[in-house]
Amino acid sequence: VQLQASGGGLVQAGGSLRLSCAASGRTFSTYVLGWFRQAPGKERTFVAGISRSGSSTYYGDSVDGRFTISRDNANNTVYLQMISLKPEDTAVYYCAAVGTMVIPATPVEYDHWGQGTQVTVSS
Repeated sequence: VQLQASGGGLVQAGGSLRLSCAASGRTFSTYVLGWFRQAPGKERTFVAGISRSGSSTYYGDSVDGRFTISRDNANNTVYLQMISLKPEDTAVYYCAAVGTMVIPATPVEYDHWGQGTQVTVSS
């Protein structure tokens, strides 16, 4: 599966963004999907993950209930809705996919990656 992330940009603190990740291929619904982010000089960290059907979600500690992951299997797209953005949310955001039953939370467990989209939150 090939992934293409979009929707990043510059937003003021307290603002919102919705990231999208479009996937190619007919087997989209067989993949668990995740969003990660990487700030300059820091490791790539888990933001959110969603099960193959979309019925289960899992979030990283830094989200604090401000982000929502969802997916549209009919349109091969996964979303990350972000509200109440903070300057510390500034990073490159990546979508990732893996053909598994559970939602992994570490980058090494994902097989496929999108190219990343920059999110910058100004104070």
